[in-house]
Amino acid sequence: MTDPQHAQQIRQAQAGLINLVVQATQNAETRHELEPVLNQALEAGWTDLVPRLRRVLAGERDPSLLQGLDDEDRVILSSILAGLQDPSTLPDPNQAGDPTQAAPGLAQMIHGAAHGDAQSLHWLSQMAEQMTRAGGDMARLGAITKRLVDGERDPERLCHGMGSQGESLVTSILTELGKLERH
Repeated sequence: MTDPQHAQQIRQAQAGLINLVVQATQNAETRHELEPVLNQALEAGWTDLVPRLRRVLAGERDPSLLQGLDDEDRVILSSILAGLQDPSTLPDPNQAGDPTQAAPGLAQMIHGAAHGDAQSLHWLSQMAEQMTRAGGDMARLGAITKRLVDGERDPERLCHGMGSQGESLVTSILTELGKLERH
């Protein structure tokens, strides 16, 4: 079972997908936007989640849809089901999230992308794009994600031009990457 803090990180990281699925259940135009995303997710290895999302789009709402899913998929699908019942529970896709909570999740995605996980690479590139649009330290972090995936670990080079909050986040990501690379 996923701890609440990690579940919230997943919900925030996948807020766009969660909201898009909920919108697509109510709007055929949004469903056209969603289909390429689902196809890409299926190609990236989300073979358990995507068929269940399609069942939700077809009108199924049974909690048994959650059975047999891994933690991340379960959090995503349960957030969608809850959002269908009460839209106020949906994560805000425009919320940046708590930077102190971001390091482990970002490190996990960077680590996965560096080891060939297409799903991690996909979501990391989406996040990097959003960060770049945010400006400031987040834009600089978005700009260095490829270098992190490629193995750059020099904090001075990675943090060049960042403020103290950006440097702190990059340092935390590097610490988390170090833990992941030791295992």
